[in-house]
Amino acid sequence: MADCIIVGAGISGVLTALELERAGADVLLLDRGKVGGEASWAGGGIISPLYPWRYPDAVTQLAKYSQEHYPSLLDTLELESGIDPQYTNNGLLILDKDETVQALEWAKRWQVDMQQLDQSSLQACEPTLNSSFDQGLWMPQVAQLRNPRLVKAMRATLDSRRIAVKENAAVSSLKVQHNKIQGVAVGDDFYAADRVVITGGAWSGGILKQLKIESTIKPVKGQMILLRGEPEQVKRIVLSEDRYIIPRRDGRILVGSTLEHTEFKKELTQNARDELYQAAIEIMPSLSGLTIEHHWAGLRPGTKNGVPYIGQHPQVDGLYFNAGHYRNGVVLGLSSARLLADIILQRDALFDPIDYGIEAEH
Repeated sequence: MADCIIVGAGISGVLTALELERAGADVLLLDRGKVGGEASWAGGGIISPLYPWRYPDAVTQLAKYSQEHYPSLLDTLELESGIDPQYTNNGLLILDKDETVQALEWAKRWQVDMQQLDQSSLQACEPTLNSSFDQGLWMPQVAQLRNPRLVKAMRATLDSRRIAVKENAAVSSLKVQHNKIQGVAVGDDFYAADRVVITGGAWSGGILKQLKIESTIKPVKGQMILLRGEPEQVKRIVLSEDRYIIPRRDGRILVGSTLEHTEFKKELTQNARDELYQAAIEIMPSLSGLTIEHHWAGLRPGTKNGVPYIGQHPQVDGLYFNAGHYRNGVVLGLSSARLLADIILQRDALFDPIDYGIEAEH
């Protein structure tokens, strides 16, 4: 019998497992598919919300903690797994102009390095930009990682620490008796534990419904494309009108992403492929003619305002949540895992848990 069962082995689930295991807990990870096989693999890996000033303070404080501590975490994962997640500090260049005042006020309040650039400064920062852009915001501290490599590093670290993992193990029901969690069922198999954590990404809402818990977690599809470029062809992460361009170390250039409410359907569409490619060329004309090497889709766990659920269920003893990170699974994953471990282990909490509870307005 495990001390804790974690339902969902994406970034949030794995990092929660590692936090608890390092504190001495015996952990069992269950996933309906493969470790990190859904949104954790599919995302862009920017270690920042795209437009951070649009989010509640509860998101910003999680993001800032993760940004400060990711380099150390990734060094540890690489040491234990032998796989480099390719943490790269490219900085984030935002070309939208309508919210400049709001963005600068947010940056001042949170002591974030954000600089307003004119046209000549923009071109110096990213020479491949379309010359029609005449101003932008520059966040030099924003870094990225490569999601598939992070997933591989996490999987290898789980193995090196001998943390039990069962893949292709979809939880069919939660067992609760006298308002206390007893464990989970996977088909005909039952796994007992005094603590169960729901970290099921876009599927978390369906799991919670089994206990008649209504959450705002819904799947939001995002389609992305990968271009085959040359190393250093693009130097910065660039964001314009909700479309972003992310340069990888090997020259591949990721372009994303759509926002589609299609339930759990992940079908790819030619319209999205064409629109993303055209958006990339409009931002950087030099990308015209590059081959689309890959086109894929993932399902984000959307919530009403982007604030994840982190904490214990108010009526069911031993049932916890770490879900609903929407577009920010990477940047919030580290801090939300730490916060939930604090709650479970009854340590001094990283932040006030009331902002992330199931009762909070999401």
